[in-house]
Amino acid sequence: MTKSIDVKPLTNELPSDFADRVGQVYAKSVTTQHKKDNGQFFTPTAIAHFMARLAKRTQDKLKILDPGCGTAILSSALIGTLANGNDKLKEIELVVYETDENILPYTQAVLDYLGKWLKKNKINFKVTLEANDFVLENKECFEQSATLFFDPKVAFYDIVISNPPYFKIPKEDKRAIAAKSIVWGQPNIYSIFMMVAAKLLKNNGELIFITPRSFASGNYFRAFREAFFQEIEIEQIHLFDSRRDTFDREEVLQETLILKGKKQRLNGDLPSIIVTHSHGVKDIEDFTEKVYKISELVDFSSKEKILHLPTNETEDKVIKLFKSWSGSLNQYDIQISTGPVVSFRATQYLHEEFSNGTIFLAPLYQLINTAKMQFEWPVSKKNKPQYIEVCEPTKSLLLPNKNYIFLRRFSAKDDKSRLVATPYFVDITQAEFIGVENHLNYIYRPKGNLDRNEILGLSALLNSNLFDTYFRTFNGNINVSATELREMPLPPLEDLKQIGNQVILQNNFSQSKVDEIVNNHFNLEHIFAYEQD
Repeated sequence: MTKSIDVKPLTNELPSDFADRVGQVYAKSVTTQHKKDNGQFFTPTAIAHFMARLAKRTQDKLKILDPGCGTAILSSALIGTLANGNDKLKEIELVVYETDENILPYTQAVLDYLGKWLKKNKINFKVTLEANDFVLENKECFEQSATLFFDPKVAFYDIVISNPPYFKIPKEDKRAIAAKSIVWGQPNIYSIFMMVAAKLLKNNGELIFITPRSFASGNYFRAFREAFFQEIEIEQIHLFDSRRDTFDREEVLQETLILKGKKQRLNGDLPSIIVTHSHGVKDIEDFTEKVYKISELVDFSSKEKILHLPTNETEDKVIKLFKSWSGSLNQYDIQISTGPVVSFRATQYLHEEFSNGTIFLAPLYQLINTAKMQFEWPVSKKNKPQYIEVCEPTKSLLLPNKNYIFLRRFSAKDDKSRLVATPYFVDITQAEFIGVENHLNYIYRPKGNLDRNEILGLSALLNSNLFDTYFRTFNGNINVSATELREMPLPPLEDLKQIGNQVILQNNFSQSKVDEIVNNHFNLEHIFAYEQD
């Protein structure tokens, strides 16, 4: 902490501008790997100022928290905005957390300048720079009753503003153990930061975060969503079209959002939520805006509590269409599961080529065999085995050969479509059993068989622009989870069969034909009209 830095404030420079310059100097002094290891993605000043203006607290004394502060650009932007917009403001207490020893001298320089700037504005300033881990320092908040607001001695803050670190941590990590009530699978540290921050807020306190969108859906974040929505009433969410533009200096390929909420439990009256939207940073002040009832974006009675985030009129209409459907896979006696063959665990039983002999082989299906509406097997490619032995050790890994739909569990971030569904029919092979690799989900009817028109109808719907548009309103990552598909509303089964019959009649499995059939069936010209212009 005694180390001094070479960057000095300019005359009358805003603290946020100084923090940004300091951040750029620091970023050049460390490796990209160092920033990645610490989950450091510095907030551009335009975003910092946008976030700062979301704060509405107007009392004369404020206590502010900035966990994972970096060079404190968010604190600087927030305090600068509050000081200029609130004549009554007389005193600010700021607590910031930062564990990266390399950046601490830079942070301290910014905080020192912020104090001097506030003194000129006749505002008393007390600041604490905590070099300890934010989550572990406040782990007691998870030990409180989940049904009660916390003791005022614990709930300190009027405003929390943060760009938290983003990286996954193992379940054995001390922070994951401390937050076990909201953790399932491999957690991402940012969601734990959000939950701790929510618990540390005073009643009616404000929470302002920029984070990945991934918490909006998926099994890994389900417990988090359940707990977070009990603490925080979301007031505004800002969405970006561009993944690259938000943190362009850091070359981050991540779907992010800005969230503003207040510490207040839902009391039966479902509030409104403002959804704003820009392409990226450059046009962040030229945003579009729409007001929704929170119930239009989150079904609080559902198990998953998925948060839908429409960015335009088309997505808004698509969400409404899906909400009008009451069907589901489960209703139609259809299930979805993950392929049981984990290749690296079954290597000794996998074969690239078929061979006659004493070993019985079954087909093995994986990503390279699947495409939209197209199945190809075998595919000759090195290190992509197409067969699995049928023997006692693999018995639990094999599925009966019957009609399925295969659905890729992962997509590339820049794929045009998140969902890739592949029809599969029992007569493709004479084998009694098949192997399905765990990068694929498989859709099936447990007690019976999916009919041909059901398979082609559901595959067409899953592959359609309509379904992809809906899926993207809540899924901000590359994962396609079985859990999400189970929850998704579907049209009546008869509609799926009619779509399937049309696919059979046309005998054309191209994406354009699939979209044409689906759009005509549901009369979607009014929804996708602008995309065809």
